[in-house]
Formats: sequence, C-alpha cells, structure tokens
Amino acid sequence: MLLAGRHPPVCLLLAEKRIDSLGPLLAGLDDAIPVYAAGQAVMDGIVGFPLHRGILALGRRAPLPEAAVLLAGCPPGALVVVLCGIANHDNMGGLFRNAAAFGADALLLDAQCCDPLYRKAIRVSVGGCLSVPFARLAAGTDIPALLAAHGFTAIALSPAGATPLARMARPARTALLFGAEGPGLPDALLERTHTVAIPMARGFDSLNVATTSGIVLYHFTSAAPPRTEASDASFPSSP
Repeated sequence: MLLAGRHPPVCLLLAEKRIDSLGPLLAGLDDAIPVYAAGQAVMDGIVGFPLHRGILALGRRAPLPEAAVLLAGCPPGALVVVLCGIANHDNMGGLFRNAAAFGADALLLDAQCCDPLYRKAIRVSVGGCLSVPFARLAAGTDIPALLAAHGFTAIALSPAGATPLARMARPARTALLFGAEGPGLPDALLERTHTVAIPMARGFDSLNVATTSGIVLYHFTSAAPPRTEASDASFPSSP
C-alpha cells in the first residue's frame, strides 16, 4: 500500500528473516530508497515490543487536497464518506478499511477527527488510510452546503433516523455521514440531511461506528445503479 499509494516511502527496516519473501516487493522500490535489515532482537529493541511482522516503513505525507477540490474531482456516481468527531484510532482505521473495501471515492474528516495516518489507524485499516483519498474540513465548515454545492445528497446515520436503511435508495451522488459513538452527529446537522437508521433488536439501539459503516456501505454499493437526475431535498426512499 505504501509503495503504490500517494504517500511516498522514505526508507524501510526489515527483519532479516523477511528479506527473501519480500524480494518481489522490494524489486519495485526505487533504488534511491534505502532498505535496512536487522535481527529480530534488534528490531524488537527499536520498536519497544516484539514486532511479529518484521516490517517497518517510513512514509512522507502527501499534501492534502482541499475538500472542495476533492469533491469536484469525484465521478458522477460518486460515493463519499464524511466523518464527524471520530477520535478513536481503531474506529478511524476500521472506517477507512470499509471505505476501501467497498470502493468509496473519498473521505472527508472534520476538524475533531483524529489522524488517519497515525500508525495504529493505518494498521487497523490494512493500508486503507494510505490508498483512499481524504481531505480535512476546516472548523466551522457548513458540511451540508458544501456537499450540496457539488451535487451530493447527504445521508446521515443515526439510531433515531427517519428512514430504515433497507428502504433508502442510492442517489446520483451519495455522501454518508457518520458521527462519534456516544454523541453521534450534531442535531443541527441531522436537521439538514436525510436521516437513516439500522433497525435492531428491542432494547439495543447502536452499533460500533466502523461496523455501521460496513453495513451502510454494503447497502449502497449493492443497490440499484445511481439515478441520473439531480438529487433534491425531496429525495424519496425506495419501496
């Protein structure tokens, strides 16, 4: 993921026992990028704990695009994920993993979200954080207005959503909004979006946000082809 992604590698550190098996991968590395090798004991001492995979890499962050530029470059039937207040790196990694698995075109992160390029988020995402384009939203960004300006229908996930997920069809351009576990999405945001809920057993009303994203992304990517007409405020649910 690092070699093929938008964040260029700077150098690699490998456990000696992994050199042979990684030969095909290393063959595609630019000759100017140094590859260091060490015994497992040295690797563990550097990292601070037993590194069972035996691979470390240092990458250089690519400049982030502006959110409006990223949205403008999405294809006509795009599906994007918008994250609000996701502060847990495990959840962030899981969200990126699901976005990559279901072919989301981009992610937008508000100012309260944690860093998806933190090593734990990258690991949980299985490299999804390195491959799916994302942008940061400045504090105070009017998210519904930004999405509408680029032709996206905003669909917000909430236990109190007005429409069950199974009844929601996919609009021409889809933006799926997810909030932090506990507080969820702000009421002011829910009031300006199409709200959707995942029905659950009596007495239980919430799922882990990464799990929720997997269910929702599967629903919208397996739905009928996107509509061709422009989305509007009266976007209907499917039968």
